[in-house]
Amino acid sequence: MKKEKLYLIPTRLGDNPPLEVLPISIKKVIEDIDYYIVENEKTARRFIKRISPGKSQSKLKLNVLNKYTTEGERNTFLNPCLEGKSIGLLSEAGCPAIADPGSDIVNLAHQMNIKVVPLVGPSSILLALMASGMNGQSFAFNGYLPIDKNERKTKLKALERLSFEQNQSQIFIETPYRNMKMLEDLTKVLHPQTRVCVACDLTLPSEFIKTLPAKDWKNNKEDLHKRPAIFIIQKD
Repeated sequence: MKKEKLYLIPTRLGDNPPLEVLPISIKKVIEDIDYYIVENEKTARRFIKRISPGKSQSKLKLNVLNKYTTEGERNTFLNPCLEGKSIGLLSEAGCPAIADPGSDIVNLAHQMNIKVVPLVGPSSILLALMASGMNGQSFAFNGYLPIDKNERKTKLKALERLSFEQNQSQIFIETPYRNMKMLEDLTKVLHPQTRVCVACDLTLPSEFIKTLPAKDWKNNKEDLHKRPAIFIIQKD
């Protein structure tokens, strides 16, 4: 039997109407697929219903991939592909497998010789970089920085040095309720002229994107608390 495909299906970055930020091709794929790998069943079902209101929820077969998923469970998630049924991999926000546990499933698909099909959709990382004015030819995504104050300071200085030595944009994220503390640390640790971009609520009506020298962020009046944000630094 012919193996079917693993579709990487992007989702919204916030609660805006799906087809404002997602191409119609995603709707077509979702209408054809009943098997999904998701982070949260409730939000995944809600998203699928928003995209395709007429799709039967009772026919959906969802496997949950999160920190509690065992390796044994994960290794069975792609079995429907071996039986001729395509599977959709859904992220909670943005693109699957980018800062997302779905990368393990994609790796497994390659090992099983299953065709992987990435679909177009919003990535907060790339959207922030596009709008930052920083180097889009050479950049690195560093995920979350250390929580410990001294370790974070050391890491920020290392990223700043790397950005200068390699002319490379350094991208990272923070837990939304610590955004303001992160911004404060950036103004204290970085060289005053190092550029800092903050991009939050991307694709939403409340979207905020600004790039300033680190010293100028001391006068920031924007409230970033509990708003999903991307931080980018570059020392020229």
